[in-house]
Amino acid sequence: MTTNQNSQSNQSILLAGASGVLGGHITKALTDAGHKVTGLGRGPGNGIRADLMDRDALLRAVDGHRFDTVVHAATALRKPPLRHRDMHATNALRIEGTAHLIEAARSTGARRFLSESMVFGYGYGDFVTQLLTENDPFGPRGTTPELEKHIEAMRTKEQLTFEAPELEGIALRFGLFYGPGGTDAVLPMLRKRQLPAPDDHGRVLPWVELTDAARAVAAAVEHGRPGQAYNITDRTPLGFRAHVLCVAREFGLPKPMAVPLWMVRPMGYAHTMMTSNQRVSSAKAERELGWTPAYPSSHEGLAALRAAR
Repeated sequence: MTTNQNSQSNQSILLAGASGVLGGHITKALTDAGHKVTGLGRGPGNGIRADLMDRDALLRAVDGHRFDTVVHAATALRKPPLRHRDMHATNALRIEGTAHLIEAARSTGARRFLSESMVFGYGYGDFVTQLLTENDPFGPRGTTPELEKHIEAMRTKEQLTFEAPELEGIALRFGLFYGPGGTDAVLPMLRKRQLPAPDDHGRVLPWVELTDAARAVAAAVEHGRPGQAYNITDRTPLGFRAHVLCVAREFGLPKPMAVPLWMVRPMGYAHTMMTSNQRVSSAKAERELGWTPAYPSSHEGLAALRAAR
């Protein structure tokens, strides 16, 4: 496919994960950009109903359909993951589900395949003051067996995306999501004082507001370079507690409980995330995709969310 064809509107796009929170925002962003979106998933709201984990049923479901681009934004998460086991179904989707969806994409004649990826693919842990770019190693071996399962899934999803025959593969490495449909899960926990948030001790994480993330997908559909990964984050990394404090402040809710870090250790995945320290540059996406975050920090994004209510 030529650059001109890549940049045109009115593409026919198959979106796996369309009924999810991010998927809903992606559907709107793509539709607003002039594309026709067909949802793929198990729920009744999808144009094509199929389970990515069932290869044969998936291939039957897409038989006879034609698409220009396939976007993989499917996840098994219905709430924020707290324990390592909460990620296992999503890990499987990232490996087996991606392989099946690539087969389906090729059978529909699609030429472009976009994958939702994540900045934790650079590794969990403390990167001190390093600013991570797409030139840094992605998918280094995890420091524990559980972390290796998560990182292996992200590593494999990108490898499958980039190596898929006859497909132009692009990966978008998102920061932590918040915003319409995402922050809602945090509000009742804050209201009931059920969300522990240890002190950040200077640690920060990359964030991205959900509508900004969705616009990045639309930009990548039209302007992304095949074989490339793009970091998609806002410009203001914040520690987990700092972000949650911002949520509480905007919505007039009690501050999260300040607990010692050891108290969240039983929630293995949450503990790992809270002890990570990561700064990520999205300069490549801003330069090549023409994308810039409408909300450069959680402060602006959360203020807009509150104002919209």
